[in-house]
Amino acid sequence: MLRIGIIGTGGIADAHISGYLAFAGDCEIAALADVIPGRAAQKAEAFGLTRAATFDDPLAMIASGLVDLVSIATPPSTHASLATAALDAGIHVLVEKPMAPSLEECDAMLAAQERSGRVLSVVAQNRFRDDLAALKEVVDSGLLGSISHVRVDSAWWRGLPYYDLWWRGTWEKEGGGCTLNHAIHHIDLLLWLLGRPAEITAMLANAQHDNAEVEDLSVAVFRYERGLAQLTSSVVHHGEEQAIVIQGANARVSQPFSVVAEQSRRDGFPADGGDPEAVARIEELVAGRAPLAHLGHEGQIGDLLSAIREGRVPIAGGQDGRDAVEVVTAIYKSGFERQFVSLPITASDPYYRAGQLVANAPHFFEKTASLVEAAS
Repeated sequence: MLRIGIIGTGGIADAHISGYLAFAGDCEIAALADVIPGRAAQKAEAFGLTRAATFDDPLAMIASGLVDLVSIATPPSTHASLATAALDAGIHVLVEKPMAPSLEECDAMLAAQERSGRVLSVVAQNRFRDDLAALKEVVDSGLLGSISHVRVDSAWWRGLPYYDLWWRGTWEKEGGGCTLNHAIHHIDLLLWLLGRPAEITAMLANAQHDNAEVEDLSVAVFRYERGLAQLTSSVVHHGEEQAIVIQGANARVSQPFSVVAEQSRRDGFPADGGDPEAVARIEELVAGRAPLAHLGHEGQIGDLLSAIREGRVPIAGGQDGRDAVEVVTAIYKSGFERQFVSLPITASDPYYRAGQLVANAPHFFEKTASLVEAAS
């Protein structure tokens, strides 16, 4: 029975707590910690965790000997120090996205994982969705043929008060804007589906949030071996339509899930009715797959618990989290410097280091409020 600790008891902690409670036969929540006095105790009471210890100091919880696995659900700027402390104490770690604001911090976390022999997982809950798992299966099957183009819309909407919370909207505490903290989900999915691009170019803007230093909109283009991908990261899109559209040589598949396949006439124009056989092959593959037993955070937590038992790397491991931060770093570097950025980003690159991005980042605007708790 693994003993679970929750570090950070804001809104996203609910998904972690509920996820662990779904596996009550494998684990129990033994402790909660939050730097805001009394908040951990309030969260424990809200979930009826009467046996759980509560702490106002996360490091005290890590040192207590009460936990075997911690979920870190705190602002991004704290992820590396907390995860490293936990791993060095022999504790497995599940850390919220983004893994950390810099590649240097990500590598420090991976080094702590290596020397501790413990498991490190970074939240990528969208890998545990049936529609996206189906998309992954189609890409891996080869039925699409070579990939020509991918369009990713990470389109969200947030009003001005969203950035009033004390750590949001700042380069130092949040580590970035919508690209790092919203599109990281879609960046992870793009890497999961297609792997690392060779080159990235991007532009950044703050179009609607004059109370935040960071971007609320970015557009990036990725170059792969033969094709291109484009990513729109936004918190200014009414309707919040999320989409991934993958164009292969043989067919197009997209999320929300649909399949289209063209067939050429003798003159090269598309034939009436397309290619129903190509569509049928893909639809048959998707129809034959078993649905996931657990979804979202719950699915990822279930996989993590299994990975710890089996001594394997989880589906969303520490290296996956680092890979996503590398792409975000390239987007920011390209946007700041107005240049193409090649991958990988090495330790000799100034943007690899903690603090370099903050030092170079433009302040689109300045924060006008700093609330301890988000308004309800």
